[in-house]
Amino acid sequence: MTKSLLGHSKDLGDNFIIRRVLPALEKRSVGPFVFFDHFGPVPVVTGEELVVRAHPHIGLATITFLYDGVITHRDSLGVEMDIRPNETNWMVAGNGIVHSERSKFDPKYEVLEGIQTWIALPKEKEQMEPSFQHLSESEIPVWKGNGVTLRLLGGKFLELESKAIVHSPLFYADIDLKMESNPIEWNLGSEEEAGLYVSRGAIESNGESYTMGSMILFEKGTKVTFKAKQNSRLMLLGGEPLKEKRHLYWNFVSTDQTLIDQAKVRWAKDEFPKVPGETDRIPLPG
Repeated sequence: MTKSLLGHSKDLGDNFIIRRVLPALEKRSVGPFVFFDHFGPVPVVTGEELVVRAHPHIGLATITFLYDGVITHRDSLGVEMDIRPNETNWMVAGNGIVHSERSKFDPKYEVLEGIQTWIALPKEKEQMEPSFQHLSESEIPVWKGNGVTLRLLGGKFLELESKAIVHSPLFYADIDLKMESNPIEWNLGSEEEAGLYVSRGAIESNGESYTMGSMILFEKGTKVTFKAKQNSRLMLLGGEPLKEKRHLYWNFVSTDQTLIDQAKVRWAKDEFPKVPGETDRIPLPG
């Protein structure tokens, strides 16, 4: 039987509810991906916008991708950027960054829905300087054929290469799969593992059915195979597994527990860099 995970609901604070798939007890990471959150769909109403107040990160890169809605990103580098459907925000935390996220009303979108993932940085790059990269829809490579549209959000896949600056071997793709599409299959490399998340619709893989909220896991060197049971939207993620154990606490990821402990003290003492113009922030968990 193919291994899989099922996301569970979690409140990130400020009543921002997400479906968290990674980390799980059964699987802590897939390739270098250590977090996978699916948020929404939730209605976007003026005066009731979703707000994630300023909060810190270390040791990872965050990637935001939207299906619907608009989110305004602000960070301690001074970046202010709206992200819209089929675009990505890549934020590298490195030795420390602070950011906030707020939904923004746009009459084109009735709901907000998207995916945020976290990638652990290689041990030798955990203390690199933070950075931010936005990729518009036109900058994201696309492959189309037989009822399938694949957008490569990061890494290399199907002879496509993303413009996203990554720091370890990986692949990350949004897949729009129509009911009439042919079954899809390919072999993972001997050092690659993968996860396939069902954001919308339903698919079948190795005789098992999977619906929204499920992530199918494929081990190193095995065959990835699936077909649509209805029109579906999927997220494919994977790459080479992490060599070292990662410690995770709140928004901090590191191979060194000492760095996490230091980050906790820095945030508690308000010693992280500030998001320009913002004073409200999420406190360190008790």
